[in-house]
Amino acid sequence: MFKTIGDILKWIGSHFWGMIFVLIVLIVIWPEGESPTSNANLQDIQLNGPILNSDAILKEIEEARDNPKIKGVLFSINSPGGAVAPSIDIAYAIKELAAVKPVIAYGGDVMASGGYYSAIYATKIMANPGGMVGSIGVIMEGANVEPLMQKIGVKTQIVKQGTYKEIGTMTREWTPQERQELETLTRDTYVMFVKDVTIARKLNLANASNYADAHVYSAARAKSVGLVDMVGTKQQAKKEIIALSKVTDPKWKEKDKMEQFFEKVSSETSAKIYSYLFGLKATL
Repeated sequence: MFKTIGDILKWIGSHFWGMIFVLIVLIVIWPEGESPTSNANLQDIQLNGPILNSDAILKEIEEARDNPKIKGVLFSINSPGGAVAPSIDIAYAIKELAAVKPVIAYGGDVMASGGYYSAIYATKIMANPGGMVGSIGVIMEGANVEPLMQKIGVKTQIVKQGTYKEIGTMTREWTPQERQELETLTRDTYVMFVKDVTIARKLNLANASNYADAHVYSAARAKSVGLVDMVGTKQQAKKEIIALSKVTDPKWKEKDKMEQFFEKVSSETSAKIYSYLFGLKATL
């Protein structure tokens, strides 16, 4: 068995560029499938997995906004959050989209932290009855590998200018001064997050501890504190956007099969990178 696996790996290694060439050819000649898309008047934009980069989904949102044939958008979210800036980019792109056509943000398994931030400016927010919603908070973490370095006899050599240039280092414990600086940074981000949620959802900032403070809610509780408008299934979310869009003959825009394949691969790869990622980075 191991010999067979070894032979397969050896073949892949020796034919790697040939496989890449075949893949490129397949992409070029793959049928476009214009017919199911050309008359579409509704679109399902999906945000899956950790939010590490917003470029692809921003492009989808902008195209839906500028396409006069698309009358409404279902923004399907299954994300635990991620990087701060991309989450904000998506949130404000959805805000621009919702200004010209209805948008239903639908939370599946998880619509938390940056995943929830992305949804706040939708026309309405619906969550699956079994979904998790919220986690309005900010975290910044980093490893301290100094004990390991001492054990194996490794030391760092650093030349720096600026008191905080080495902030967040993994090679030693953070100083109280550095920790205070990082706490200020995360607090600023958290205040911005809560403020945006409060404004978008028309909530009372004085009651922020009820809906923010990194609480994770069931869909029903999320509705009770004002984070979502409705609790229901994806089919119900589709019916809701059809009603808001006032389309009489709903036709959903379909993605090209090859595009779906690459998005799936990309999403799974990002999730793996995120799960193993460590270092200093504020995340929602």
